[in-house]
Amino acid sequence: MDLKGKSAIITGSNSGIGLGVATELARAGADVVINSFTDRPEDHALAAQIAADHGVAARYIPADMSKAEDCRALVEKAGGCDILVNNAGIQFVAPVEEFPIDKWNQILAINLSSAFHTTAAALPGMRAKGWGRIVNIASAHGLTASPFKAAYVAAKHGVVGLSKTVALETAGQGITCNAVCPGYVLTPLVEAQIPDQMKVHNMDRDTVIREVMLQRQPSRQFATTEQIGGTVVYLCSPHADQVTGTTISVDGGWTAL
Repeated sequence: MDLKGKSAIITGSNSGIGLGVATELARAGADVVINSFTDRPEDHALAAQIAADHGVAARYIPADMSKAEDCRALVEKAGGCDILVNNAGIQFVAPVEEFPIDKWNQILAINLSSAFHTTAAALPGMRAKGWGRIVNIASAHGLTASPFKAAYVAAKHGVVGLSKTVALETAGQGITCNAVCPGYVLTPLVEAQIPDQMKVHNMDRDTVIREVMLQRQPSRQFATTEQIGGTVVYLCSPHADQVTGTTISVDGGWTAL
């Protein structure tokens, strides 16, 4: 897939899924803007490494995805984009009656509202070019639910609904909008949880992954950040010109249950 000449913004992308997506888009030839809320030398060095590895332009632009004005300014500072990947997200777990109000508001802002604001800012430029790809990283929790994750599940269901609405508003304009719904993905954050789970359950690594962490994922295998990135690249290809307003699950069969 050749995305040379295309520019991409990936929110929440200095690690994990977002970085995997940015790397695969760069591998396909797209210039990329990576993002998080920090502004450290290592963030900018990461962009420089992507540029060096793949021969593309890459920048790091800090923005707080909990703030509407920062979301829209990110797109403006980037000079618009051909490809927008809304990936930024956080998680918090608690029963509904105990769920902190500030955590509810923060999760809805970062996981859902940020996608609305960046999309609203990016669409005029895409319409002017007659081409655009919006990919929202939702979750298996955008299609199903788990207890104690009220805000996350509500936000990810909202992302799926937003994707459908944007797809209908842009149909026939050379722009598509879809949601990718990963199950459990082996990110550095997940990797760091494995030793603790091994101690708690007195299991070896393979058993704790298969029987505890991936209990709801029928394949009993993590998805990889490269697989999520490859799915995004596919959605940016001509093969996906008529794929819009839908969800693509990369969840090892989770939502087939």
